[in-house]
Amino acid sequence: MILKGFKRKQAVEEVEPKGFDAYELRLGDLMRGERATLGKSLLDVQRELKIKAAYIAAIENADPSAFDTPGFIAGYVRSYARYLGMDPDQAFATFCKESGFSTAHGMSAAASSVRPTREERLGNRGDADIFATPATPFAPGKDALLSHVEPGAVGSVLVLVLLIGGLGFGAWTVLQEVQKVQFAPVEQAPVVVADVDPLAGGAGAGDAVAVFTPPSTEALDRLYRPQALDVPVLVSRDGPISTLDPASIGSFAPEAAEFATDLAVLPTDVAEGSPVRVTDGPVPEVQIVAVRPAWVRVRSADGTVIYEGIMEAGATYDLAQTEEPATLRVGESGAIYFAVNGVHYGPAGDTGTITSNLALSVDNLTTAYQVADLSGDADLAAVVNVAEVTTD
Repeated sequence: MILKGFKRKQAVEEVEPKGFDAYELRLGDLMRGERATLGKSLLDVQRELKIKAAYIAAIENADPSAFDTPGFIAGYVRSYARYLGMDPDQAFATFCKESGFSTAHGMSAAASSVRPTREERLGNRGDADIFATPATPFAPGKDALLSHVEPGAVGSVLVLVLLIGGLGFGAWTVLQEVQKVQFAPVEQAPVVVADVDPLAGGAGAGDAVAVFTPPSTEALDRLYRPQALDVPVLVSRDGPISTLDPASIGSFAPEAAEFATDLAVLPTDVAEGSPVRVTDGPVPEVQIVAVRPAWVRVRSADGTVIYEGIMEAGATYDLAQTEEPATLRVGESGAIYFAVNGVHYGPAGDTGTITSNLALSVDNLTTAYQVADLSGDADLAAVVNVAEVTTD
């Protein structure tokens, strides 16, 4: 009898598809997403928050063992969450839930001043450094020793080494060749002076000895003395002056004195009736004389003011004769006279008038003005009398 068994098929387990919110979203993922949104790296956060990048990475990885002081974890987490724009309290609560970290109260062992050693904090990682063997993508690992060496650069370095070595070897070879001293062969070898016996006269019985005769002192002097000094020529410095005779040459000679006297005054010319002069006579003196107070200004030919002021009664001003005569401007023309070699001419104008641009040359004054009348101006007569008394 054959029995047929009946076996119920296992029920097919229905797997529902997961949505985007079906996955567990951890605190580190949220923080890394917010940090990526801000475009900040761990080093940027370290520079701005003054928190180590290792601590920021430990917060994102929910690893409280990376902190040296557990009491600062709460402040670090809240500051980083505030920086990312998240709720600080909720972020810290999520960090404690994911990492198992709890705030230690004052009487707990975690709040003790005895801190765990580095090995205890690192746990199974041993002496691994967070930057040497990073578990986070913010810091790269150590590169190999020859990772930065390019194969193409090795050949260039070898060529450079060979070039430097070749240049050095060539320079060393040239230096050795320069320092070499070679002796040229001669037909007769030189005689060694040390082998000659000084007592034997310097040679044997059959050898001819050359006798050296030193030159005389006079010959050496003539050899090293210039040829011009062989016959010195001595000339006295006072020779030409000492040959002069004061009695026959110069101003003290009698003939020279008589000749000068004859040149001063020559015989009278009968036709002209005046003696002939070799030199010109003295330059006439021009003097401005004030008999009453008057304002006077004297300008040179180039316009420069030579004299300007009020001349009081009896005051005089001597005018220097130049190639171009000076000009005069007077505020009281009747008070100014001109003395040419002691002879008074004037006045410069009428009383109370102004005289301008008057040329003060001898020819102009003697031509434009007449000899002053002392009886016509009592002030002029008084000034002239005073001048004569002073001169006497």
